[in-house]
Amino acid sequence: MTTPRTEHLVLPGVLTAGQAAATVRGILAVQREDGAIPWFRGHHLDPWDHVEAAMALDAAGEHEAAERAYTWLARHQNPDGSWYAAYADGNADEVTDRGRETNFVAYVAVGVWHHYLATGDDTFLDRMWPVVVGAIEFVLRLQQPGGQIGWRRDDDGTDTTDALLTGSSSVHHALRCALAIAEQREEPQPDWELAAGALRHAIRRHPERFLDKGRYSMDWYYPVLGGALTGTEARSRIEESWDRFVVPGLGVRCVVPNPWVTGGESAELALALWAVGESDRALDVLQSIQHLRDADSGLYWTGYVFEDDAIWPRELTSWTAGSLLLAVAALGGHEATCQVFGGDRLPRGLDPDCCV
Repeated sequence: MTTPRTEHLVLPGVLTAGQAAATVRGILAVQREDGAIPWFRGHHLDPWDHVEAAMALDAAGEHEAAERAYTWLARHQNPDGSWYAAYADGNADEVTDRGRETNFVAYVAVGVWHHYLATGDDTFLDRMWPVVVGAIEFVLRLQQPGGQIGWRRDDDGTDTTDALLTGSSSVHHALRCALAIAEQREEPQPDWELAAGALRHAIRRHPERFLDKGRYSMDWYYPVLGGALTGTEARSRIEESWDRFVVPGLGVRCVVPNPWVTGGESAELALALWAVGESDRALDVLQSIQHLRDADSGLYWTGYVFEDDAIWPRELTSWTAGSLLLAVAALGGHEATCQVFGGDRLPRGLDPDCCV
């Protein structure tokens, strides 16, 4: 096992160099030899969290391990461009949820672009381009006339046309990354540009096109994290629900009014805050969840029920650690992570405010 690069993963009150290295080793210990990264050994793998953990490995300089994670996706992509929603312990032969969720499928584009920016590996980009194309084409077959993305296709082929704001915001991010890949390869994708524009317009202007999941913190910050809302519009959205979701000194609630803060949501909010120039607030949030750190493994507990003073569930998840490392990497100036989540090199799509 290599020694992780941790100079940009050191953050006061969050990670020392030794702690950062331990967290990276914790994720590597979860990864199977074939590249799969389940939530933890013995639990399931879902494609979105698998990619999130792989991105964290790239942020730590573990490029070979990250590439193995993307090779796993390439090897097990379905003929229609999708992946299933859950695989037992990352075993592709043991599918435990045969639905195909659009935000899970699209997220490969974010990871592939991040890996390319971190490595400059054109051969990798060439190899993964058909994988990205297949994934994006699958997702856009579920785009609705209003621009929003239906969230799932069941195993029998039935499409769920209802759209989730969090999922569609993640797809928006993925579409922009896919367009950046296409631009790098000089293979324009005008249909993707139109789709991204229509989706951004729906997220910004038509909340009625999405299922009402406003109790969940992800629906609050994901339009910002996914890049659909920027600038003043993004900062206003963060401000309007801050007191509703943020528990000072503990982290971010997953869902109100439940007294449960979660590491993943907290780290993602920190990334969103960093993206809109609120680095001090982002640091405060990351510092507030260090009570979730497990000193032995370097990983993080999924959540904490503060009314009962109880860690719940009792699971140390690779993706919670991954989201924290990515937030720290952004604050530490890691170039690939900053570009992917800051949006500096991501096309926006075609004139979204002209979409109906």
